[in-house]
Amino acid sequence: MSPAVTAQDGARRAVRSFVRREGRLTRAQARALEGLWPRYGLRPEALQDLEQAFGRPGPVTLEIGFGSGDALVALARRHPERRYLGIEVYRPGIGRVLQRLAAEGIENVRLLEGDATELLPWLPAGVLDEILIFFPDPWPKKRHHKRRLIQPAFVVELVRVLRPGGRLHLATDWEDYALHMLEVLERAEGLENLAGPGCFATRPASRPETRFERRGRARGHRVWDLRYGRVEARRPQPQPPM
Repeated sequence: MSPAVTAQDGARRAVRSFVRREGRLTRAQARALEGLWPRYGLRPEALQDLEQAFGRPGPVTLEIGFGSGDALVALARRHPERRYLGIEVYRPGIGRVLQRLAAEGIENVRLLEGDATELLPWLPAGVLDEILIFFPDPWPKKRHHKRRLIQPAFVVELVRVLRPGGRLHLATDWEDYALHMLEVLERAEGLENLAGPGCFATRPASRPETRFERRGRARGHRVWDLRYGRVEARRPQPQPPM
């Protein structure tokens, strides 16, 4: 069974948070996509049964937009007891990660190609322990802000797939987007800011530094981290009779 799709869902997904501007695949990346995808890749319907998809138990971390895979591969190597899902739209990046996983013999990672807004609905509620979104496209021009991944409707879906007590961690080096993220997340039901209401988090040592981030820091870019915990949504309290 596929997730139900409403007219509103279809209209929302018509606004993409990415543009397919990827470069050409190298021969090695093309070979990796052809030869290694059956080993590491998943079809969307496989998300309905992660136990079967991984063939092992363990906590599940999802990274949305893993790029070249610096964080994803480092975390999977560091925590072999955990299971890691990665979603990415750019095939060269997927090809590079497949090469790295195979070269290092890492088996606790599964990858999906596509738009996270279309893939998350395949996941059962409360199945993820952690969601990571590091350096998504900031879409800096005001007319493009609607393309930003972090929007109220998308955050509702993030909350749905996180288990109670689960963690959501975001990072960006674009101040305007950081403020946008903070505003959206502070208003979301079912999330608690682990740094305190309205506050950005200190970068945790557990977050691997990517090549993208190192280049930005070398140019003087600041990085903003946001960390939230999944809590039960507050129910309105009954009002005493007048």
